[in-house]
Amino acid sequence: MPRTEADITEHMRPVHQKSIKWGLAGIVLVLIGLLASIGLGAIWIPPSVVWESFVSFQGGQIEHQLIREVRLPRALTGALIGAALAVAGTIMQGITRNPLADPSIIGITHGAGLAIAIALAFLSGGSYWVLLIWSFAGSAAGALLVLSFSMLSKERISPVTLTLAGAALSTLFSALSTGLALYFQTAQDLSFWFAGGLSGTQWRHVYILLPAVFLGLLLSLWISRSLTILTLGEEVAAGLGQSQQKVRWIGLAAVILLSGAAVSIAGAIGFIGLVVPHIVRLLIGSDYRSLIPLSAIAGSLLLVLADIGARMINPPFETPVSAVTALIGVPFFLYLSRRKRGYM
Repeated sequence: MPRTEADITEHMRPVHQKSIKWGLAGIVLVLIGLLASIGLGAIWIPPSVVWESFVSFQGGQIEHQLIREVRLPRALTGALIGAALAVAGTIMQGITRNPLADPSIIGITHGAGLAIAIALAFLSGGSYWVLLIWSFAGSAAGALLVLSFSMLSKERISPVTLTLAGAALSTLFSALSTGLALYFQTAQDLSFWFAGGLSGTQWRHVYILLPAVFLGLLLSLWISRSLTILTLGEEVAAGLGQSQQKVRWIGLAAVILLSGAAVSIAGAIGFIGLVVPHIVRLLIGSDYRSLIPLSAIAGSLLLVLADIGARMINPPFETPVSAVTALIGVPFFLYLSRRKRGYM
């Protein structure tokens, strides 16, 4: 682990050209993925028609209407949610220094699910905005419980212990949600949140996600340099005058914004926050000034591709996108859990 001034200077060097190249390549791939997401589905729409719908929209054509009102908002919603979940996972791994941290694993996502279950049970006439607020509150409760568990301990908690605590909280939240759904007969409504998916997304979801993701990214980038210093060790960070509590609280606010907005719209989509930061870290290293924006790009690409796969596995029926991400995430999680040291 770097300890000398030269090591710290080297660790905090300017953003490398390699990160910029990966970022540009990622943006191109995301644009290609969005176009593919718009064209593919139960009805195949040729690229020429997709292009015409943008440059010479005709309201009388069914394909143009389908693109404008269904495919485009769904693709954009998937990209924004993928970015939100990936950055939330990146921040959680940074502030807890836990390579297994992910909103879906350590209780944050299921905390939001429990809050939505409570809202559905007791506020049956509540609007979508009410559910959104409850989702934020549930994410905050789950995050606070997990972070309190790690911050109140006198000794540093191992990643595996923290993950087990998060898994226990997730199980508790899930059991309470199921109990509420059965008792108040809201199981059908709640099943959507646990299945996870982008079916039925509309432009209003894009409008909700845009400010939440933008603000969450701003908060994340604000503490990116501090998170990079934190990877050198808590002693080094304290020696440089860095307030770890301040960094953690700002990071927590970013995670609540990002994961709360994502869960309220798409339900419990897991493992994106776990897989993406590790893949990006393998490409460009652990400098959070590059890691956060590249994780956002990679998360967008992964969820857009997963949504395409969910629609194409068994057309015209849709497979829950959370099942597709789990097929990728579970083997990766098992691989990481077997690693001992040398991660951060």
